[in-house]
Amino acid sequence: MTLIAFLRGINVGGNHKVPMADLRNKMADWGFENVKTILNSGNVVFDCHQTNLPTIETTLEAQLSEAFGFPIPVILRTKEEIADLVRDNPFGHIEMHTDLRLYVSFLKTKPNVTISLPYTSDDSSFQILEVRNCDVVSMLDVSKGKTVNGMNDLEKLFGKNITTRNWNTIIKVLQ
Repeated sequence: MTLIAFLRGINVGGNHKVPMADLRNKMADWGFENVKTILNSGNVVFDCHQTNLPTIETTLEAQLSEAFGFPIPVILRTKEEIADLVRDNPFGHIEMHTDLRLYVSFLKTKPNVTISLPYTSDDSSFQILEVRNCDVVSMLDVSKGKTVNGMNDLEKLFGKNITTRNWNTIIKVLQ
């Protein structure tokens, strides 16, 4: 089975550095196959013979913490789940402009909060368009507000077991 691991909080602002070559080598040492990293922000595509995603997540988190010396939360999706997301293109109806940023946030578990959609931040810069299973589809207009404010809204609503990627990264991960 091909899986995609989204690692939270690595290589951000010079903190929690994880060299991608080291990450690939460690994962290969741990028995994962065809390990590839995409960009420098903790996106890993790999093959695995196990099928229990929560068990794989927990095992990976423990191994990564031991290998790199700090906790690294992991959220897994199957390649098929990401392919379905990209095929469905939840942003297809959005009229793009240079200040608009498109995001998908991945939750470790199904959210236990219900929000009215679309959710719009107080400054109208950030919108949550859709919550699909454990994925949150959102967009940010940087002409009206800051990314950090949108991410803070996500954490307030869904907790810290979340990691966010821009839409272009999601497409690259699938390729």
